[in-house]
Parts: sequence; structure tokens; C-alpha cells
Amino acid sequence: MDIDQARTFLEIVRCGSLVAAAEQLFVSQTAISARVQRLEQQLGCQLLVRSRNGASLTADGEAFVSYANQLVQTWEAARRDLPLPQGCQLVLHVGAEVSLGNPMLLDWVSALHKGLPSHAIRSEVSDGEALLRKVEMGLLDAALVYQPTYGPGLQVEQLMEEKLIRVRRVDAPDPYICIDWGEAFRRQHDAALPELSRPALSFNLGPLALQFILEHGGSGYFRTRVVQAYLQSGVFERVPQAPEFTYPTFLVHARERDSEALQQAFSVLRRLVAAGESDWSQRWDPVI
Repeated sequence: MDIDQARTFLEIVRCGSLVAAAEQLFVSQTAISARVQRLEQQLGCQLLVRSRNGASLTADGEAFVSYANQLVQTWEAARRDLPLPQGCQLVLHVGAEVSLGNPMLLDWVSALHKGLPSHAIRSEVSDGEALLRKVEMGLLDAALVYQPTYGPGLQVEQLMEEKLIRVRRVDAPDPYICIDWGEAFRRQHDAALPELSRPALSFNLGPLALQFILEHGGSGYFRTRVVQAYLQSGVFERVPQAPEFTYPTFLVHARERDSEALQQAFSVLRRLVAAGESDWSQRWDPVI
């Protein structure tokens, strides 16, 4: 199959019509129609229903969207990786959720670059669901996430057992700020603290909430490692009698993509976690 056919199909889905897709791709409508026709002939099914109002997906078309995305993403990944950089024998693709990007992913990539000079490293930060999809698709070798997917082809390893604790700035303890740490946390948080389930301020990214509290005051739930330096310095204090919530970190990879190089990379990561020497404070300014 021609990758342009998959791209064309996805552009039609995005634009809602062949005419609009042709304008976006800078080709004629005739060329767009021909690509769709060849694609449908190769798949043996109708993907789109054309009308004067545009184009809509059939049931088969709906099902093909995810396959088309995988095809295009895989092709783009191959174009990025090949040819291999000079002196490199292979490429390792690793990813992490945003709140794990610094320091965990950063330290891991730094250690891999130093310890495995024959390996090219590709790293990315994204949300957990997107990372897990890429692991399943083979676009990522491994990902660091908070809420893993358990499947027959995935290997899941808990790297860290951590808690979410409520802290406040000593000189400015209000307001309460809710940080969205995922569905499991939301359920537990709202059950334990129903009076705080709808605060006036909320963030879906821990580092942003942390910086807000450092600059303006307030309280919220953060990972123990992240706030430890602030507690020790006296900038923060724990809120008395506030419930705690568990928040482990997991390493996820596909079993079929296992290799000696990947196991070497995992060993490096485990040593970093065991050493516990990283700066987790996530500060943007030297507050402490």
C-alpha cells in the first residue's frame, strides 16, 4: 500500500470532504478520488460514502482509521531513524509522562548516552495513554507511566512505590489547589475529601501547580520525592491529618521487542532509581 493513500484517507477524515482534502494536500480532486479508489480496491471494502455535503465513514472506514494512523506513524518513525547516525548500531526509543520527564527520563537518557555510546537514543514526553499506544504499536521500546496497561504482549514492572502527600506553603497556606493525578487518584481523592472535590483552582500538570504554589501560596497533593527538598528547607509543611494516596511508577515494554540492548538500558534505569540521587524538586527558579 502507498503511504500517500493512508495520508489521503486521514486528511479526508479530518477535513470532512475530498475537496477540502485536495486543497490541503495541494493535489487535484481527481488524484484524491483515485487514491481512495485504489485503497478501497486493495482492502476490498468501501471506506467512505461520498455526497454533495462531503464524505462520511462507513463502519469499515471507522475501523481503518487506527490502522491508517499506525501506518503513517510507523513510516514517519522509519524516516526519522534511518539511516542510523554514524557510529551507531541501533536506536532505542524511550518515553515518559510529562511529570516523569525531569528528572527521571532526563537522567536515564543522559546515562544511556554516556554508558551506551553505540546506541542512538530517541526520547519523547507525552501523556500515558499515547505512550502506551506507541509501545503496543512498536513505535516506542519502553515507557515510564503511572497507570500501565496490562496485556498479553506487555511487560509491566513497578519501578518506584511513591505517595501523594498534601503540603502547603508555610507562610501562605491557601487556597487548596487540586492536581489531576489520574482517574484512580480522582476517585480516591473525592471519596476521602468530598469537600475539596470542586476547588476554584486546578491543574492537570504537577510542575505547573508546584510553581504556582511556590509563587503565590496554597496547598495541594504532590509526590513525596518532588516536595522533599521544600519540606526540608521549611518552604513547605505537611498538612496535618491529610490522607495519603499511593502513586507508583511503572516501566512498560513489549515482550516481542525485548533485546540485550534493551535489557542493558533497563539495568541502567534500575541503578538510577536505586541510587536515589536525582533532584526531583522540579523548580523553575532557585527558590530553595
